[in-house]
Amino acid sequence: MILADYVALALFAFLWALYSWFTAGSGGRFLPRQSLNKAMAERRQRWIYNALKRELRMIDTQIFAGLQNGTAFFATSSIFALGSCFALLGAADKADAVFSNLPFVPYTGHAAFELKVGGLAFLLGYAFFKFGWAYRLFNYCTILFGALPMTKDAEADPVHARRAADHVVRMNTIAAGHFNAGLRTLFLSIGYLGWFAGPYVFMATTVIIIVALLRRQYFSEARLAIMEDE
Repeated sequence: MILADYVALALFAFLWALYSWFTAGSGGRFLPRQSLNKAMAERRQRWIYNALKRELRMIDTQIFAGLQNGTAFFATSSIFALGSCFALLGAADKADAVFSNLPFVPYTGHAAFELKVGGLAFLLGYAFFKFGWAYRLFNYCTILFGALPMTKDAEADPVHARRAADHVVRMNTIAAGHFNAGLRTLFLSIGYLGWFAGPYVFMATTVIIIVALLRRQYFSEARLAIMEDE
């Protein structure tokens, strides 16, 4: 690999870490706008607190089922994509020959091509573990939700009821954080594919993906729809 490849990879890792710090970590407090993820975390709290006032909670269990099903879908997609990476490594000679004959694509060698595929496999494996853990946490969250006191008990002991609801909120937020991390990895793996066309394309696709994600978090219509009541 050439120097530009290392620079592109370092830029990819830096922007990934910086974006995660601002949207999911403590860096968000330095921004004048609240991210979509943070706003949704507050809505999760409202949802669970409102559930304490409902005697029948079938709607809530359906919401939990939807969260788990969505997480399972992305986990399955990640493991299929990971298997495709291993299949590509098995046919690395043919794939490398195709990329080496493309115009305007610098050829960096067979070993570099395999390393790029290995990096893509690492990203997809990381996404799978994030989705798998999020699925498990959503399962735990469902159990904690089932342990919430009924309406009469919650009115008789509101302190205990609020504490139990806080446990559900906390578990739900953690699960959502892992799900968002897996989804963020999948999005960035699209930018990673630009590396196969060269380091400068890799830099460009990384920046494009980060800008698109930032727009969704801070300037999208979805965020505006949530923040309209604030």
